Amino acid sequence: FGKTLPPGNPRAALTAGVGMVHQHFTLADNMTVLENIVLGTQPLWKAGFNRAGARQRILELVGAYGLSVDPDALVGSLTVGERQRVAILKALYRDARILILDEPTAVLTPQETDDLFATLRKAVALGLSVIFISHKLHEVMAVSDRVLVLRHGRLVAETETAATDRFTLAELMVGARIDPPAVQAAPVGRVLIELENVSTPDRGAAPGLKSVHLKIRGGQIVGLAGVSGNGQAALFDVLGGLIAPARGVLRRDGAVPGRWSPRAAVAGGIARIPEDRHKTGTIPDFNLTENAVLELYGQPPFSRRGWLNRGAARAFARRIIDAYDVRCPGPETRIRLLSGGNMQKLILGRVLETVPDVILANQPVRGLDIGALTYVHEQLLAARGRGAGVLLISEDLDEIMALSDVIHVISEGRLSPGFERGSKTTAELGVWLAGHGFDEGDSDAA
Repeated sequence: FGKTLPPGNPRAALTAGVGMVHQHFTLADNMTVLENIVLGTQPLWKAGFNRAGARQRILELVGAYGLSVDPDALVGSLTVGERQRVAILKALYRDARILILDEPTAVLTPQETDDLFATLRKAVALGLSVIFISHKLHEVMAVSDRVLVLRHGRLVAETETAATDRFTLAELMVGARIDPPAVQAAPVGRVLIELENVSTPDRGAAPGLKSVHLKIRGGQIVGLAGVSGNGQAALFDVLGGLIAPARGVLRRDGAVPGRWSPRAAVAGGIARIPEDRHKTGTIPDFNLTENAVLELYGQPPFSRRGWLNRGAARAFARRIIDAYDVRCPGPETRIRLLSGGNMQKLILGRVLETVPDVILANQPVRGLDIGALTYVHEQLLAARGRGAGVLLISEDLDEIMALSDVIHVISEGRLSPGFERGSKTTAELGVWLAGHGFDEGDSDAA
């Protein structure tokens, strides 16, 4: 508003009406949703704290924006999607005049996204300014009035949205023409891994699986669409050996494993791209070399007579850095010093370079620019082409619909039937995402 803000002073920005929703949330896990939202606006533990008034205002925001969350839940017990909703509500609670949103729709169904866009347009008409950061170019085109393009930290373009298109923006972002990978028909192989009538317990606010049937075949990408926190994590963890089914059966190559564990899964050719690269994908204080061999250090050539072969590990890390354009000083750099996108590239390289026959990919392109995103999609399709089975878990319906041979929707732990490529529209899948496509027999028929 014509005034200079002091650099590096969040309080000054907040006081000036700037609200920021970060890509990686700045929330206190040991506090409730209500306390996190109110934190910094008034003393929380003094007699004058109007908890009832704060709750009422939060519930009004929840209703207006469709960001469902329990004000009394501990943030540490929430899913990634629920944490993002808290972060959005925290900014809105402060009556921000300028709202900066970094990937705000990652946890919303298409219908909820449309509702959010309508709310943002109304807020803008009433005087709110919004900076909307997204790699989803169709969203940028749908919601923005003006577009700025950053490439390698530099502003390379600025244009009115009406004067450009998605393809031009993609080219500006990368500096070269980007063609989406072509998905060719491929022969489908045998069932590599399957779940039959599998259920798991609920974990806090996150639902467990409810009588899930799922088959992953060689030469096939199975897409799993769903709003964050609807059982994707439980499904990923069952297939990866982290949790055991409370009911039902897991089969690998047609047989029930004697003991299914992360070690057994890795040794059996199952590779994982976890959703949270900070907590479960990497060890922040390990360097890139150590992180590159986290799941491989006991196998040749990285182990010799029980000792880590650092030369082989370093060469492996260097190969990933070069092949996947991981921007870093070198293999000895601590991974916590990298951007989220470069962390993700290392994880992807760690998985794909081992040539697994089953790939569990949970949000594999989160935080990547369109060039890196296209490269990752090409690699997943290449793995499919050589006969691997891929489970692609994503909250981006465009990604799911572009790559998947079969699409399942998960809602509150229930799995939809498998829909063949092209058999459902985005709107039709959105109905299932919202939980309205399920009836008593659907989960068992999947």
